[in-house]
Amino acid sequence: MRYPLSPRYRITMVDEVVLVTPRGFCAGVEMAIKALAWMVNAFPAPVYCYHEIVHNRIVVDRFRDAGVIFVDDISEVPPGAPLMLSAHGSAPEVVAAAKALGGFVVDAVCPLVTKVHHEAKVRAGKGFDIIYIGHEGHDEALGTMAVAPDAMHLVETPDDVAKLTIDGPVALLAQTTLSHFDWADVQAAAQERFPEIWVPGHSDLCYATTNRQSALRAVSDGADAVIVVGSQNSSNTIALAKVATAMGAPRVLRINTVEEVPDDLHGRVVVTSGASAPDGLVQAIVNRLATPDKVRHERVIDEDEYFPLPRGLRDFVSSVAAVWAYGLGAPIPASGPATGDRDVRASDILDRLPASPASLASRARLTGPASN
Repeated sequence: MRYPLSPRYRITMVDEVVLVTPRGFCAGVEMAIKALAWMVNAFPAPVYCYHEIVHNRIVVDRFRDAGVIFVDDISEVPPGAPLMLSAHGSAPEVVAAAKALGGFVVDAVCPLVTKVHHEAKVRAGKGFDIIYIGHEGHDEALGTMAVAPDAMHLVETPDDVAKLTIDGPVALLAQTTLSHFDWADVQAAAQERFPEIWVPGHSDLCYATTNRQSALRAVSDGADAVIVVGSQNSSNTIALAKVATAMGAPRVLRINTVEEVPDDLHGRVVVTSGASAPDGLVQAIVNRLATPDKVRHERVIDEDEYFPLPRGLRDFVSSVAAVWAYGLGAPIPASGPATGDRDVRASDILDRLPASPASLASRARLTGPASN
């Protein structure tokens, strides 16, 4: 993908840019992008995806250019069409409806979301009412609530906890992408009202969400501004912005394009990004802010988590690779992800995605005939 610099000059009043690590794609996003890229390369367009594969407009638009059609209802998918279910997790009835279509279906749900689904199913099966801390209408919350709809109670604030009418054992679960500030006061209210409440042995909050928030807290003191790169519908991106505000940053900006960077930034600017924001976009924004000599890299936490492709897709990829290598006597196309994908970055795969014929035709209509 290309992230062109604004035609305006760099911002001259910025003295230092602090670029935080970790930032950007988490292991779940890496897995989901690689999985959908495989489907784009393996099947004729269109490939369908239930909900946005990740909550980032630039990533979604790149896949649209490659021939992916995103839908919010399985009924929009033609029978037999290749279909991917998004990283945020899907309701059991959605998964069943997808499989009933008879096409090749890949569930790219993040394993950390699967953990919460499992906890919900087990607790509900044991007769617990489940208090679920999450954002109403968010894809992940919708999918998790549907796992045990008769047992789940969605809450967002301590007041929501106070209004609950529950008689019996209670469990506490949460949306993985929440900020600690979203979670802590609601958890405290639930534990105060229900002293015997069951909580998971390991927090439901995603490691990447927690790491990015901890890293930002470690470097945000003294910042004149904090830029959080990511889309408005990305829960973990909004959570990062809340962390920066809670830390007292005088100016917090959530942006998703180079053109959104304001001209009046100055002094020390801290830059981080949500777990679904491509790093090429972050680098372009940093280039807009300052020359390389003014950029300081702060690595606070090392991450080495890796989630392999979903099992059904792994088997498919192995078969396709064998056909390419032995049946056709040709290497795997350069535009496709490698079978040993751990060391292949999802951002590089996005750059190599082919444009669909429909996308190329649309661009031709917009730009006119090419000139020699």
